[in-house]
Amino acid sequence: MEKWLIFLIVFAALGSGLIAGVFFAFSSFVMQALGRLPPADGLRAMQAINVTVINPAFFAAFFGTAIVSLVLLGIAVLQWNERGTAHLLGAALLYLVGSLGVTMLFNVPLNRALAATDAHSTDAVRIWRHYQLHWTRWNHVRAVAALISSALFIHPLW
Repeated sequence: MEKWLIFLIVFAALGSGLIAGVFFAFSSFVMQALGRLPPADGLRAMQAINVTVINPAFFAAFFGTAIVSLVLLGIAVLQWNERGTAHLLGAALLYLVGSLGVTMLFNVPLNRALAATDAHSTDAVRIWRHYQLHWTRWNHVRAVAALISSALFIHPLW
């Protein structure tokens, strides 16, 4: 295996593992902690998190891994008969669909709806509870997808 390909695979494995860790943290304790706050406080805290997450470090990890996944997906398709390409294909698809796709189709729209909510409005508690339930469910999917993707990226290196 060529060094540049190994570099891309390691980058994708580390990136998807890092993102899995971020999603795992939210699924395992951040959302639970926010749920223990009064609804207006939890809602405002999550609104602040959703603004803060838009930063170069997170974007580099999240979207950088997606870009490298696309490249590895292309390589896997073009070199289908090579050892490990099925794992690369699976890893790339899982990250792109299960992490990036789920984020864009489900978590981001929920974030936008939450951003438009006044924490003291009459609907705030209902919106916050709906958000917590559905955002966290989709976040579980993202966490598992990114973790399995990381493991699949590593497999061809064995």
